[in-house]
Amino acid sequence: MTRPIVYNVALGVFVCTTVITIVSILTPHWVSYSVTADTGSTFRKSLGLHQSCSSVDEPSCRPFPTDDDCRDSDGDFCALWRSSGFLISLATIVELATLVAFFVVRAGGKVKRETGWRIIAGFLLADAVVEFASIGIVAYLFDHDSQFAIPGWHLDWSWVLCTVSATVSVLLAGGLASSAWLLPPEDDYEYLEDPPVDA
Repeated sequence: MTRPIVYNVALGVFVCTTVITIVSILTPHWVSYSVTADTGSTFRKSLGLHQSCSSVDEPSCRPFPTDDDCRDSDGDFCALWRSSGFLISLATIVELATLVAFFVVRAGGKVKRETGWRIIAGFLLADAVVEFASIGIVAYLFDHDSQFAIPGWHLDWSWVLCTVSATVSVLLAGGLASSAWLLPPEDDYEYLEDPPVDA
């Protein structure tokens, strides 16, 4: 039986994972490049799902990928990169639906807590699948697209944050399922001890 404390802890952790998913979308640090010249100056470029930032451009950040980026890249790079951005946006919608499910189950009493973990775990796993798909697309492009063949490119912390978020969603789904199966049933009342019998 999943107890209220289990739902409360899971909700707290999931709110944190939702925040880091949103941060990973908003920050352009999925794939980054850095090189230091002989003069000591460092050139940096970082790509996000929707932005590209460079230490030499003015303004430093611009939308990404643009039509020019697509003409300069190999094959299906732009389609795959945009698909990754779409999938992460879809994941945030699933995460918001999961938060609503958490609140409905927590407010619904013992009966909803007994069965609601299945719905929440389903949402969590759906979120993880979508996030892992997006992460996988970016990792595939990093490994196979020619623009990342130059030494100095690396998967950056926005990608790592999204990976952590997806992994935590899987762990939370497993934790809710385990608590439902392993914890004893929740009682709505306490048993009173029998009064002592006078001899």
